[in-house]
Amino acid sequence: MRIGIYLVAFLVVMALLITFGNRGLVDNYLMNKQLAELKSQNFAIEKENNELKRKIILLRNDLSYLEHIARNELGMVKDGDIVYHLVK
Repeated sequence: MRIGIYLVAFLVVMALLITFGNRGLVDNYLMNKQLAELKSQNFAIEKENNELKRKIILLRNDLSYLEHIARNELGMVKDGDIVYHLVK
């Protein structure tokens, strides 16, 4: 009878350790959730890096793209352009 109580107690303790202990089922679930989140962040960063690489190549090699950026983002004009300032 006494051995049965110790056996049940041992099994309960082992079940708790497997479920809630270090590297247990709960910890494994949380780690998998964190891994999925990090993979999605990594994918977003890789996508942004590829877009930046594409823009760098265009800025180095494509003069029309460089002119487009200079005109639209920096407000620059070419010689001979007429600039109109509209006042309300």
